[in-house]
Amino acid sequence: MKKKALIIGTGLGGLATALRLHKHGYEVEMVEKYKQAGGRLNQLKKDGFTFDLGPSFFSMSYEFQEFIKDVGIQMPFEFIELNPLYTINFAGSKRNFVIYKDLERLSKQFDGLETDFAGKMEKYLQAAGNLFHDTENLIIKRNFDSYAAFLLSMSRVPWKHAPKMMRSMWSELDRHFDSYEAKVIFSLVAFFLGATPFDTPAVYSLLSYTELKHDGYYNVKGGMYKIVEGLLEEIKKRDIQIHYNTEIKSFDQENGKVTGFVDQNGKKWTADVFVANADAASFRGEVMQRPKYNEQKLDKQKWTLAPFTMYLGVKGKVDSLDHHNYFLGNNFEDYAGKIFKNSISLDKPYYYVNVNSRYNDNVAPEGHENLFILCPVPDLRFKKSWEDREQLAENILTDLSERIGFDLVANRVSQTILDPADWQNMFNLYKGSGLGLAHDLNQIGAFRPANNDEKFPNLYYVGASTVPGTGLPMVIISSNLVTKRIVKQHGSIHA
Repeated sequence: MKKKALIIGTGLGGLATALRLHKHGYEVEMVEKYKQAGGRLNQLKKDGFTFDLGPSFFSMSYEFQEFIKDVGIQMPFEFIELNPLYTINFAGSKRNFVIYKDLERLSKQFDGLETDFAGKMEKYLQAAGNLFHDTENLIIKRNFDSYAAFLLSMSRVPWKHAPKMMRSMWSELDRHFDSYEAKVIFSLVAFFLGATPFDTPAVYSLLSYTELKHDGYYNVKGGMYKIVEGLLEEIKKRDIQIHYNTEIKSFDQENGKVTGFVDQNGKKWTADVFVANADAASFRGEVMQRPKYNEQKLDKQKWTLAPFTMYLGVKGKVDSLDHHNYFLGNNFEDYAGKIFKNSISLDKPYYYVNVNSRYNDNVAPEGHENLFILCPVPDLRFKKSWEDREQLAENILTDLSERIGFDLVANRVSQTILDPADWQNMFNLYKGSGLGLAHDLNQIGAFRPANNDEKFPNLYYVGASTVPGTGLPMVIISSNLVTKRIVKQHGSIHA
């Protein structure tokens, strides 16, 4: 007899877990608060433009390859490897740094700034690569049933990596490079984790290895939402039902197990096994009512920066922008140190710009560009009101127009702004935090909210705020880890 699994949330982790559990013979049903699937990996259509709502590229493409092999499907979307990876501009400078995987081309970007750049980068990437391969299967791609088991695995990581646990990413870069520009540029990977290089442990220097040497970055032909659309096609083939506009508010229990979750209309959703593809910390607090995860305690945790995002349709072609662009100021340490707690003005913000129309003609009308702008900002704990959102948007557009020599304001034909409160309301992101809990050493591995519930043996979690962490490939790994745990504890069912 088949067992039924209910998955709460249709982000990438939920969709991947649905297909994995179906492969193991489970009947699967899904509920979703938003009007369409994808979670942060979503889509906005407006005024003839199609925007990717959140992620605009990913790394570790082989995790997707392993996933589709595991569930027995053909790859339902097409990867496009990025080359160059991205471009950086510092305020007041006409010089752009174009970041290539090819070390010779990359080195030329630092001529006159960093002596023996190639040698220093080779040494930096060698150490980062060793760390990555020494921890990938030992730490990242494993379930842990106790703190002791996690610490035992950590003790098996070669001791040569131990100093990186004590240093920040910025300190690690300072040991390898002399120029301000090199240290800033190669610390930007910390922002991909929703943090700053001054708060991020040096162990995450391994991300530089994944971007520059190991696998690179990828986009998806037609836009990132093609990932979701492809997985939805596979879900449809398997008659997995998804119910949208359905927000879970409470639960019922009996004999030490969850018997069902109750939505905003009072409807009870029942199953044998439940998987929450929601923030694993705040779901425990808000829905499960766990004292350990109440608002006061969650507020004391370290969360990632919140997203302030703009979706801009522009008349004309903006040739001075590449596919992925970072626009930075000249006060990096001061800005990064104060942005989290809203103690610095946002009149000169740092931001990222993606031009999806550069490689995908279908996302903008002919003769137009599709721009996605992301500015990391304080979450709602530190900046509760976003009444100044229009001013921040204009600050960004004015600054960007000056830097690229193209009047975005005059040529703007479509604009949508999402502030942290919008992100919180749309996807239940805690206080608007963009990527959930930060990756401090006391919030990784077994110290991160577990993917199995501490009280109910039939409730599990998947996604960025449980193990192993944030990012699209990490979420794919998360779906594999939680599926293994479910199958181990509840069996694989064969019809």
